[in-house]
Amino acid sequence: MAIQICIIGGGIAGLTAAIAFRKKGIETLVFEAAPQLREIGAGIGLGANAIKAFRVLGIEQDIIELGRILPAFSIRNHKGRQLTYTDSRRLSAKYGLDNFAIHRASLHTYLQSQLDPGTLHCGKKVTGIHPHKESITLFFEDGSSWQTRYLVVADGIHSLLRRKLIPGSEPRYSGYTCWRALIPESGIEPEHGFETWGPAGRFGVTPLKGELYWYACINAPRNSARYKAYTIQDLQRHFGSYHSPVPQLLACTPGDKLIWSDICDLEPVRHYAYGNMVFIGDAAHATTPNLGQGACQAIEDALILAEEWSRGAGADAFIRFEKRRLKRTRFIINNSRRIGSIAQLQNPLLIALRNTFMRMLPAAVSDRRFEKLYTVDF
Repeated sequence: MAIQICIIGGGIAGLTAAIAFRKKGIETLVFEAAPQLREIGAGIGLGANAIKAFRVLGIEQDIIELGRILPAFSIRNHKGRQLTYTDSRRLSAKYGLDNFAIHRASLHTYLQSQLDPGTLHCGKKVTGIHPHKESITLFFEDGSSWQTRYLVVADGIHSLLRRKLIPGSEPRYSGYTCWRALIPESGIEPEHGFETWGPAGRFGVTPLKGELYWYACINAPRNSARYKAYTIQDLQRHFGSYHSPVPQLLACTPGDKLIWSDICDLEPVRHYAYGNMVFIGDAAHATTPNLGQGACQAIEDALILAEEWSRGAGADAFIRFEKRRLKRTRFIINNSRRIGSIAQLQNPLLIALRNTFMRMLPAAVSDRRFEKLYTVDF
């Protein structure tokens, strides 16, 4: 049977979509712009909804073996006082495995290993498309082209095709910039993941399998030359008043391990389906990382798209996918952005009010948020 579906983008969304289609007996081709798949050194958290999707795909246990299950997650002020505490074991008993952390490269490598030989083609950067009545021609930077019946666009927040098709859908700056690093476990190992919210910014730590992943967010102008040039020593001075083990983690991080980028999302768009083409993952609904749902929603997309295709192939499947995904992803984008704004407060009075409110917040309120995130329709 001829291959009717092509996927642009070999990230988490594109690879998971290819796996989900293969589980339905549908072959795909994945075109990736990079000469070889290479993920940056960062950790990634997966909630119960993503793990449920992997279970449906039959790969849950393999992935769990590559990462680490964390018993809890807390938010603290810069002096170390606990503001919130989430018992992940309790949530896991209610919704399924929660607060699972994995090295992004480990997840990426595993997903790639699940593809049939010949599915993934690297070094194929798409520069444009030409829609026909019943097909789409893809044009690549190397001068080649490919014709496909249906196209799944999963090439991330900077998607060229989305920007061409939806004018104005450029990445939207959050107002804060971010550094992150992976370091070996070196005797500084928190018992669970945590975030510290303070006047100098936010600092988070996630234990991985044999490594520690940390990230730091500071309010800043977009693409600031000053912060782009920040070193480990600059971060040590900036977060010097924060509680242990923040200073110790920074002190044992080599400068060449530091990764910097501004934090952006996409303003929710009105459509994901455009005839014989559909957008998924960050190309459709990139979100800030404050709910830990960026990768989770990409994984949900992949599973649901394959489900809808199996119920009836063609452009109508893309429309049904859109109807199932628009409201949920819009909710996550908007709420994640709102949480980021609250976490990055700098005004001392507003910080004090926020922290008092968080300490007094009933557990039932947090449970309703998790129910919204982890209750899935597949």
